[in-house]
Amino acid sequence: MPESPLAPEPYDLLLQGTVFLDVVLTGLESPPSRGAEVLASGMGSCPGGIANLAIAASRLGLRTTLSAAFGDDLYADFCWTTLAEQEGVDLSHSMRFPGWHSPVTVSMVLDRDRAMVTHAHPSPLPPTTMLGGRPAAAFGFVHLEAEPQPWVVEAAAGGMRLFADVGWDPVEEWSPKILDQLEHYYAFLPNSVEAMAYTRTDDPHDAVHALADRVPVAVVTCGGEGAIAMDATTGEEAWVPTFPVNAHDPTGAGDVFGAAFVLGTKYGWPLERRLAFANLCAALSVQNVGGSLAAPGWGDIVDWLAGIRGRAAAGSTTAADAVSRYAFLDDVVPDEHASVRRASATIARFSDA
Repeated sequence: MPESPLAPEPYDLLLQGTVFLDVVLTGLESPPSRGAEVLASGMGSCPGGIANLAIAASRLGLRTTLSAAFGDDLYADFCWTTLAEQEGVDLSHSMRFPGWHSPVTVSMVLDRDRAMVTHAHPSPLPPTTMLGGRPAAAFGFVHLEAEPQPWVVEAAAGGMRLFADVGWDPVEEWSPKILDQLEHYYAFLPNSVEAMAYTRTDDPHDAVHALADRVPVAVVTCGGEGAIAMDATTGEEAWVPTFPVNAHDPTGAGDVFGAAFVLGTKYGWPLERRLAFANLCAALSVQNVGGSLAAPGWGDIVDWLAGIRGRAAAGSTTAADAVSRYAFLDDVVPDEHASVRRASATIARFSDA
């Protein structure tokens, strides 16, 4: 893979947030209703929350450090071990707290969408306190909330390129004030529903133009329609379609997109190439069950390339178009790429010892 044009730092990407144990249920024929039992044909367990982005980034080769709270229960053991030992995410800025119950989310996938139920207690210590000052990292990725993160201004002033996304507003007020925080950020990557709600627009194209007045790089993801973006630093504007896949579980797809976009930014790719790569990684992730552990590694990307080239050679014009769009990957695939592990149905084996 080519060298980054940016000055090297101990880490490529700094993250802070909440790690959940995600239990993902798939194959539901109908949503659960009061007094009824619904059977799920598939299940996967994995670290969730900010772990979705951390694992996706690490699997693409970004040196990732995470600041988060962990309890001392079985769920925390599983999440800590998976992140640190299996996925290579640095946890030197994370802490464990005896007696604190790990946050848990049950995600139910139905008709290619999902509903979630979460149980969580406030972190014993604010993530900023655990961070203990800004670690040296080229990039940071922040989930915007009503109150800005205290370390963001210092990090931006120190040269860190900051990326942000935003979540669903539970009260559906969609206050534009949250966008005032973007003055410190390099890129903002909401989905189309969020982007239109916060900018008071009715079309993703209008939303991305409104956001481009606030942040150098504005990206709006549009699910199966692809993604659109504007980069004021280069004058680029692009819309890149995705391609149809057999989607099993959309959990974490936005985080996979974000991690891939950061990687493309690290290596100075043009905007259209960054969007194409992020679309590809997100599409590969939804074909597997299990949120964070569905994120593709380079082996998955190599396998996809081989498959699409085979279909192109057999005469598929759609595949031929994809081969042309993704020809740049030949120059960026690492020489060595380990296989990745997928979510398993249960973590009960950890309690057998």
